[in-house]
Amino acid sequence: MWKNFVKDYLSFTKKDRIAVIVLVTLIFFVVLLPYIWPAKKTVQPAKEEIEKIKILAAQLNKPDTANQKESASIPYNYPVKKNYPKEQADLFYFDPNTLNAAGWERLGIREKTAATIQNYLARGGKFKKPADIGKIYGLFKDDYARLLPYVQIKNETGFEHTSYEAKKEYPLADKRVYPAAPFSAPAIIDINSADTAAFIALPGIGSKLAARIVNFRDKLGGFYAVQQVAETYGLPDSTFNKIRNLLKCNHTPVQQININTADANTLKQHPYIRWNLANAIVQYRAQHGNFKSVADLQLVAIITPEILEKISPYLLVQ
Repeated sequence: MWKNFVKDYLSFTKKDRIAVIVLVTLIFFVVLLPYIWPAKKTVQPAKEEIEKIKILAAQLNKPDTANQKESASIPYNYPVKKNYPKEQADLFYFDPNTLNAAGWERLGIREKTAATIQNYLARGGKFKKPADIGKIYGLFKDDYARLLPYVQIKNETGFEHTSYEAKKEYPLADKRVYPAAPFSAPAIIDINSADTAAFIALPGIGSKLAARIVNFRDKLGGFYAVQQVAETYGLPDSTFNKIRNLLKCNHTPVQQININTADANTLKQHPYIRWNLANAIVQYRAQHGNFKSVADLQLVAIITPEILEKISPYLLVQ
């Protein structure tokens, strides 16, 4: 039995013995290969080349002192001026708190930067001293130096001109000679006859707000009080308070709606009359007959004295 086991499992044929011998030979050859064929020696760089590499590395890591000095001399984070088209600048004395976008562009400021200034003023921002214009995002350093001598900010004591520190910082800017135009404050405008250009001339009012005011006036049928301008969509309270003294309302007749003939769809087109209010007026008229006067609207349940006072100038009875 043992002989049969050895014969069956431990005996090798001639081909098996040859394969084992070849395999063992290959294993020994692979093991001894590094000793028979050594790797090439790495060539060490010369000392002179190492020193050159160190010098180049030191130069690359060295800070740019020239740029540091230039950036240290700039009082604010001015943008790098790219190749924008040259503006035809016209310099004159101005108050940055009241100058409109068209005025900034006349001074040679880009339209985008002028819009940024108007947005800043519309949100209640204010320039307290001439040097504050340097904080405008997008204003280039040379534009700041060019405009600074012409800044006049109106305060309680009059106009504040460029401070001594600003003149000392940019002495060459004061030596430029330009034909200076006298500063003119915005004129008082009539809110019922003014166009968008007149509203844009007001401080803090851009083209979009001006268009909204005129559009709101047209939908109402005219203003009967200056306070109504404050109801314009998107007009901040701070901006309205700034321009309130520059507005007036002449006694121009507003467009009126006949409450005895108008249907609900006609009434609800008015900004002060919503659908539920328009429907209530028409339903009450259908049940009780025509109104004898606008004051009879107080008989409608949902119309309060405040609502009646607000809408009555735009209504009539015929």
